[in-house]
Amino acid sequence: MVAQEVEGRPLPSCPGCGHIAFRDPKVVAVTVLVDAGGIWLIRRAIEPCVGEWALPGGYVDWDEHPSAAAVRECREEIGCEVEVDRLVGVQHAAFADGGVVVIGYAGRIVSGTPGAGAEVLEVGHFPVAAVPPLAFETHTELLSRADLTT
Repeated sequence: MVAQEVEGRPLPSCPGCGHIAFRDPKVVAVTVLVDAGGIWLIRRAIEPCVGEWALPGGYVDWDEHPSAAAVRECREEIGCEVEVDRLVGVQHAAFADGGVVVIGYAGRIVSGTPGAGAEVLEVGHFPVAAVPPLAFETHTELLSRADLTT
Protein backbone atom coordinates (compact mmCIF):
# COMPACT_ATOMS: atom_id res chain seq x y z
CA MET A 1 0.00 0.00 0.00
CA VAL A 2 1.14 3.50 -0.81
CA ALA A 3 -0.34 6.87 0.02
CA GLN A 4 -2.52 8.24 -2.77
CA GLU A 5 -4.29 11.57 -2.64
CA VAL A 6 -8.03 11.04 -2.88
CA GLU A 7 -10.30 14.08 -2.68
CA GLY A 8 -7.55 16.06 -0.96
CA ARG A 9 -6.61 13.37 1.58
CA PRO A 10 -3.77 10.85 1.54
CA LEU A 11 -5.25 7.36 1.76
CA PRO A 12 -3.60 3.94 1.54
CA SER A 13 -4.01 2.42 -1.91
CA CYS A 14 -2.69 -0.54 -3.85
CA PRO A 15 -0.50 0.51 -6.79
CA GLY A 16 -1.22 -2.82 -8.52
CA CYS A 17 -5.02 -2.86 -8.56
CA GLY A 18 -5.91 0.69 -7.48
CA HIS A 19 -7.92 -0.39 -4.43
CA ILE A 20 -8.28 2.47 -1.95
CA ALA A 21 -8.50 1.66 1.77
CA PHE A 22 -10.96 4.28 2.98
CA ARG A 23 -10.84 5.01 6.71
CA ASP A 24 -14.54 4.59 7.43
CA PRO A 25 -15.76 5.01 11.02
CA LYS A 26 -17.29 2.18 12.98
CA VAL A 27 -20.95 2.60 13.92
CA VAL A 28 -21.95 2.35 17.58
CA ALA A 29 -25.48 2.26 19.03
CA VAL A 30 -26.15 3.26 22.65
CA THR A 31 -29.28 3.60 24.74
CA VAL A 32 -30.24 6.16 27.35
CA LEU A 33 -32.33 4.01 29.71
CA VAL A 34 -34.49 6.14 31.97
CA ASP A 35 -37.14 5.16 34.48
CA ALA A 36 -38.96 7.03 37.22
CA GLY A 37 -35.99 6.66 39.56
CA GLY A 38 -33.17 7.71 37.26
CA ILE A 39 -30.85 6.39 34.57
CA TRP A 40 -29.11 3.03 34.08
CA LEU A 41 -25.38 2.97 33.28
CA ILE A 42 -22.72 0.30 32.91
CA ARG A 43 -19.17 0.29 34.28
CA ARG A 44 -16.96 -1.01 31.49
CA ALA A 45 -14.93 -4.22 31.84
CA ILE A 46 -13.21 -3.87 28.46
CA GLU A 47 -10.96 -1.33 26.75
CA PRO A 48 -11.18 1.43 26.09
CA CYS A 49 -11.94 3.04 29.45
CA VAL A 50 -12.05 -0.03 31.70
CA GLY A 51 -13.73 0.82 34.99
CA GLU A 52 -15.49 3.94 33.73
CA TRP A 53 -19.23 4.52 33.47
CA ALA A 54 -20.97 4.59 30.09
CA LEU A 55 -24.30 4.16 28.39
CA PRO A 56 -25.04 0.54 27.44
CA GLY A 57 -24.15 0.00 23.81
CA GLY A 58 -21.67 -1.27 21.27
CA TYR A 59 -20.86 -1.82 17.64
CA VAL A 60 -23.58 -2.28 15.06
CA ASP A 61 -23.23 -5.52 13.08
CA TRP A 62 -23.17 -5.22 9.29
CA ASP A 63 -26.60 -6.81 8.92
CA GLU A 64 -28.61 -5.05 11.62
CA HIS A 65 -30.39 -1.75 12.00
CA PRO A 66 -28.75 0.50 14.63
CA SER A 67 -31.90 0.44 16.80
CA ALA A 68 -31.80 -3.37 16.78
CA ALA A 69 -28.12 -3.20 17.79
CA ALA A 70 -29.04 -0.91 20.69
CA VAL A 71 -31.60 -3.47 21.91
CA ARG A 72 -29.14 -6.36 21.47
CA GLU A 73 -26.36 -4.53 23.29
CA CYS A 74 -28.65 -3.84 26.26
CA ARG A 75 -29.54 -7.53 26.37
CA GLU A 76 -25.84 -8.48 26.31
CA GLU A 77 -24.62 -5.82 28.73
CA ILE A 78 -27.38 -5.55 31.34
CA GLY A 79 -29.40 -8.72 30.72
CA CYS A 80 -32.68 -6.94 30.05
CA GLU A 81 -35.07 -6.56 27.19
CA VAL A 82 -35.50 -2.93 26.27
CA GLU A 83 -37.71 -0.99 23.95
CA VAL A 84 -36.22 1.86 21.97
CA ASP A 85 -38.60 4.82 21.94
CA ARG A 86 -36.83 7.44 19.84
CA LEU A 87 -33.61 8.73 18.39
CA VAL A 88 -31.75 11.08 20.74
CA GLY A 89 -28.97 12.09 18.39
CA VAL A 90 -25.87 11.22 16.41
CA GLN A 91 -22.32 12.01 17.54
CA HIS A 92 -18.90 11.57 15.96
CA ALA A 93 -15.49 11.02 17.53
CA ALA A 94 -12.18 10.74 15.64
CA PHE A 95 -9.11 9.01 17.03
CA ALA A 96 -5.59 8.49 15.70
CA ASP A 97 -6.47 4.95 14.61
CA GLY A 98 -10.03 5.56 13.37
CA GLY A 99 -13.35 6.98 14.37
CA VAL A 100 -16.87 6.18 15.47
CA VAL A 101 -20.34 7.42 14.69
CA VAL A 102 -22.43 7.00 17.83
CA ILE A 103 -26.18 6.75 17.39
CA GLY A 104 -28.05 7.34 20.63
CA TYR A 105 -31.56 6.17 21.39
CA ALA A 106 -33.88 6.72 24.34
CA GLY A 107 -35.37 3.55 25.69
CA ARG A 108 -36.83 1.76 28.64
CA ILE A 109 -36.51 -1.64 30.25
CA VAL A 110 -39.53 -3.83 29.47
CA SER A 111 -38.42 -7.05 31.17
CA GLY A 112 -35.62 -8.48 33.23
CA THR A 113 -33.54 -7.36 36.18
CA PRO A 114 -30.42 -5.33 35.31
CA GLY A 115 -27.17 -7.17 35.98
CA ALA A 116 -23.63 -7.12 34.62
CA GLY A 117 -22.97 -8.99 31.39
CA ALA A 118 -19.59 -10.36 30.28
CA GLU A 119 -18.18 -6.98 29.18
CA VAL A 120 -19.51 -5.09 32.21
CA LEU A 121 -18.10 -4.78 35.74
CA GLU A 122 -21.36 -3.54 37.22
CA VAL A 123 -24.67 -1.94 36.37
CA GLY A 124 -25.62 1.20 38.22
CA HIS A 125 -28.83 3.14 38.65
CA PHE A 126 -28.35 6.86 39.27
CA PRO A 127 -30.67 9.74 39.98
CA VAL A 128 -30.49 12.14 37.03
CA ALA A 129 -28.86 14.79 39.23
CA ALA A 130 -26.14 12.35 40.38
CA VAL A 131 -24.95 10.75 37.13
CA PRO A 132 -21.18 10.17 37.40
CA PRO A 133 -18.75 11.37 34.71
CA LEU A 134 -19.03 9.19 31.60
CA ALA A 135 -16.16 7.52 29.76
CA PHE A 136 -16.96 9.05 26.39
CA GLU A 137 -17.74 12.64 25.46
CA THR A 138 -20.20 11.34 22.87
CA HIS A 139 -22.21 9.64 25.65
CA THR A 140 -22.16 12.81 27.76
CA GLU A 141 -23.45 14.84 24.83
CA LEU A 142 -26.21 12.34 24.04
CA LEU A 143 -27.25 12.26 27.68
CA SER A 144 -27.47 16.06 27.68
CA ARG A 145 -29.80 15.90 24.67
CA ALA A 146 -32.09 13.21 26.07
CA ASP A 147 -35.36 14.02 27.79
CA LEU A 148 -34.66 12.46 31.18
CA THR A 149 -38.25 12.54 32.36
CA THR A 150 -40.48 9.50 32.08
